[in-house]
Amino acid sequence: MLANRPARFTLKTALIASLGGFLMGFDASVISGVNPFIETEFALTRLQLGWAVASLTLAATLAMGVAGPLSDRYGRRRILQGAAILFLLSAVWSALAPDYPSLVAARMLGGLGVGAALIIAPVYIAELAPAAARGRLVSLNQLNIVIGISAAFLANYLILQVAAVQSWRWMLGVEAIPALLYFGSLLRVPESPRWLLMRGQEERALAVMSQVSGPQAAQAELASVRQNLAAATAGRLQAQLRQLLQPRLRRALFIGLGVALVQQLTGINAIFFYAPTIFAQAGAGLDAAFLQAVAVGLTNLLFTLLAIGLIDRLGRRFLLNLGLAGAVLSLGLLAWNFSAANYMLDMQNLTGIPETLQTALLPLHGELFADDRAFRAALFAVAGAEPVAAYETTLISQSIQINAPLTLFAILGFVASFAISVGPVMWVLLAEIFSNAVRGVAISIAGLVNSAASFLVQLIFPWQLAALGNANTFLLYGLFSLAGLLILSRTLPETKGKSLEEIEVLWAK
Repeated sequence: MLANRPARFTLKTALIASLGGFLMGFDASVISGVNPFIETEFALTRLQLGWAVASLTLAATLAMGVAGPLSDRYGRRRILQGAAILFLLSAVWSALAPDYPSLVAARMLGGLGVGAALIIAPVYIAELAPAAARGRLVSLNQLNIVIGISAAFLANYLILQVAAVQSWRWMLGVEAIPALLYFGSLLRVPESPRWLLMRGQEERALAVMSQVSGPQAAQAELASVRQNLAAATAGRLQAQLRQLLQPRLRRALFIGLGVALVQQLTGINAIFFYAPTIFAQAGAGLDAAFLQAVAVGLTNLLFTLLAIGLIDRLGRRFLLNLGLAGAVLSLGLLAWNFSAANYMLDMQNLTGIPETLQTALLPLHGELFADDRAFRAALFAVAGAEPVAAYETTLISQSIQINAPLTLFAILGFVASFAISVGPVMWVLLAEIFSNAVRGVAISIAGLVNSAASFLVQLIFPWQLAALGNANTFLLYGLFSLAGLLILSRTLPETKGKSLEEIEVLWAK
């Protein structure tokens, strides 16, 4: 029983730290259920809707730029505690927001917490975990992200069933409960042992390492980390940036930035943050669209669990290649299915459309369109852009003729491919490929690139659907996934089973 104490302590600590991932996933994805309501209530344009979604990620991007250096100065645990407070304040403010600017401001406040938790939680876990289990333990952060995404989809669906009035406010406000629990739990975890060593607090670092690995292994690990830090101390930010550009770490930086960029250019957050809208445009009603979004969350959760079980057995490289190949095939199938769809207004079966708008659309009754852009242009031409915009999703949903089961299959296949590969693998790689001396600033830079790409995807996705059409939008994401597969399959080495110090030696070779 005593022999299992270090493992239990490490698992418990990693689980608590990774609850920040749950809040990040929930906070980011809950907006998918809010979109249809605020678009009407606040009379939002396409770009305003995109901004309501993407503003959180913009703030997260800014937070990532400073969270790493701040954690180097004040400690990993303190930054995570600050993130928990931001999540709590954002949830309450979002639920009470009286207008669109207030909602955006509240979402951006939560985005600061997202940015901090997203990069510091995996760093904290990687610096605590033993090498043999580091992949699985760091992946707990990604697991909690997908649990948070699933919980947001499920909460949105349940709230939609029971809260007939202002349901979107309840969707945003319920996050206050896990945020409060996260802050309380963080009071029970120690500081990162490697950060303590960088600050010269050797006795405290040894005490934490002993809880993780046992007293004897902790002494050996302490000596290894001490030797590594003696060779390259953290120093000032400028010195860390110069180290990152040195030849021995240049390849690590290229791979880190490449994985961070590819993860978002697959378009995964377009699926997560606009899932009900996508399913509605494929012909599903409001309740069905929310229920299919729950299926997306559950698929994401199932395959993330599978990745956690395989990442230290099959390796990071194998899973990344497998998942990106699956993403290319799934997105290609989705694009083809949308390209084969037809659109036809049947005025006798339209529901939820004002009579004045129905009268204006009568000239289009029974006319067949082979492209969603042509159909949308015809709607605007006969009835005007402003009257149509408020009911555009409903009109498309009730007019499309498409293989709906194939749409659901392709989206779930894409989510499964992402969840078993680049979703969890990216954070494991970012937490382990950089040296102790530059890890905080390096992961901030990679997180900044990842978050900036996510922001652009979220912001322009509603515009993409309108300007490029459904088929071309998903085809573009498929091409990005293919480019990522070709580049990373040739440049990424395998890091499973190696200590953080051994990986640093790998780059030197």
